[in-house]
Amino acid sequence: MKTVLATLIAMAILATATAAIVIFSGSYNFAADDPHWTLTEQVITTARHRSIDRRANEITIPDDLDDPQRIQRGAEHYQPMCAGCHLAPGMKNTELRAGLYPQPPALAEHGIHDPAGAFWTIKHGIKMSAMPAWGGSHDDESLWDMVALLKAMPKMTEEEWKTLTGSKGEKAEPGGHDHHGHSH
Repeated sequence: MKTVLATLIAMAILATATAAIVIFSGSYNFAADDPHWTLTEQVITTARHRSIDRRANEITIPDDLDDPQRIQRGAEHYQPMCAGCHLAPGMKNTELRAGLYPQPPALAEHGIHDPAGAFWTIKHGIKMSAMPAWGGSHDDESLWDMVALLKAMPKMTEEEWKTLTGSKGEKAEPGGHDHHGHSH
């Protein structure tokens, strides 16, 4: 028993010393164009998912997320606030999105699987990810409107998106330029 305890203590001391060396030596590269170490990525991803799941667990999801008016209002918010990072139906990569790490999910393709988690994320944001907390500037109803849109968006065509948002056909292309050659 003493050997097991001594081994655990030695491992804890070694792990602490290794972490201190990495932190204080500056050897860990925080550049957004250099991906995390695999272990770091796994730890951050697991911690983020568990954190959001725990906090979203108590959220009551509205019954009307399929309401077309709610989806329309969600699109009115999503287009200016979210599309540059998360894209929209028919939209290609943007300069802003290309420079982000971690890369934001392409919500036009994937949508959401957990409305409560999506609501919590939109409301509170995610530290060190470029995901802002929109709860400081938008009420809960507006946030639920965006969640309703995110549920519906993967099934939308580019034409349906244009109709929903009143778009004139301008969309970001690789390099972040619209059809008129203006940079975003």
